[in-house]
Amino acid sequence: MKIKNLLKIACNALLLNKKRTILTMLGIIIGISSVALMISLGQSSTVIINNQFSGLGANLIMVSNVRKDVMGVVVGTENMKNMKLKDVEAIRKRARHIAKATPCVTDMEQIVCGSHNCPGIMMGANTDYLDISNSKIEKGRAFTIQEEETAAKVCILGQTVVKSLFPNGENPVGKEVRFGKMPMTVIGTIAEKGKNMTGDDYDDIIITPYTTVQKRLLNIDYIHMIMASATSEEVSADAVEEVKSIMLQMHKIKPDSDPDFEVSSLSQILEMIGSIMAVLSAFLVAIAAISLIVGGIGIMNIMYVTVTERTREIGLRRSLGAKNKDILRQFLFESAILSLAGGIIGVIVGLLLSALVLFAFNMGFMVSITAVVVSFVVCATIGIFFGWYPAKKAAALDPIMALRYE
Repeated sequence: MKIKNLLKIACNALLLNKKRTILTMLGIIIGISSVALMISLGQSSTVIINNQFSGLGANLIMVSNVRKDVMGVVVGTENMKNMKLKDVEAIRKRARHIAKATPCVTDMEQIVCGSHNCPGIMMGANTDYLDISNSKIEKGRAFTIQEEETAAKVCILGQTVVKSLFPNGENPVGKEVRFGKMPMTVIGTIAEKGKNMTGDDYDDIIITPYTTVQKRLLNIDYIHMIMASATSEEVSADAVEEVKSIMLQMHKIKPDSDPDFEVSSLSQILEMIGSIMAVLSAFLVAIAAISLIVGGIGIMNIMYVTVTERTREIGLRRSLGAKNKDILRQFLFESAILSLAGGIIGVIVGLLLSALVLFAFNMGFMVSITAVVVSFVVCATIGIFFGWYPAKKAAALDPIMALRYE
């Protein structure tokens, strides 16, 4: 029997019992939409997280202090004085895979301009900071080496700070703002970078020479953190090992002692996030697959009922010359059509739901080809697997006994 005729017979048989067909497809629709939703959300979230973190600089490497327990009291990293400018200079000179490095000193105060004010995070760094953090000047300019050496009272504002202090859209460059009690001149603004998945705002920052924070605000001679960029993303792991080795030598840490610092790279963070997202996605897909199994069992159950109801029809077809394989194909086609139709609707519903969820969290939306392909493969497999045994039973019926069936 030709495939065209088989499709026609299968579709007519399914349309004779529309309610039953819809209810049978419902299990597949729910299962496939769940799988499509989970895969799409997982892949979209991973891509979005990677894009957001890459906004910090694909080759970013950070050296930070490790919290210590001193006589039962945990000492905050901001109070630790073990990291010095000489560590930055050693990394610059001795690390072959490091392109640029900057000391980082932070402070938090209220920043005021006229009648407007907001809490501000001051990031003190050197002239390499903008390149390391992948930040672009939108208006004005960056501070110079001379301003860094003289601890000049100049600053660059992130867009969140700009919107808070200059809500009417005026150009902040050249204006004076006050950070705590210290007046500062705005010399530039940074192009908007947005927020990451955890809600951290990359634009809620004020950048100034690290010497300004050290000498004029905090009166300290140590630094809080070191930021560096590897020469390329491919050598980030080697760069991390180089920096660790240099820091161990600079801090005279013995092999059997715990270091007072930790080195991490953006690529390591992204790999860790990717692994977590992969495990989470697999777990959620496994849960969603349970409803697919239930839907498949529903198809098998309905096909058994269909075979029983159409026993006389099967006997008639056999008596007119239909072969076993024709009967087998007929019921397999019905099962496959049920599964694929439910799968198509399920994929559409799953993608629509994932789009709604992603837009609700302002994350954008991207169609996951993997979700679509996997869903259709699963649909075809379920249709054949759960429809095979009822179809085989129908094909094995004795035509004389089938014609006598009441």
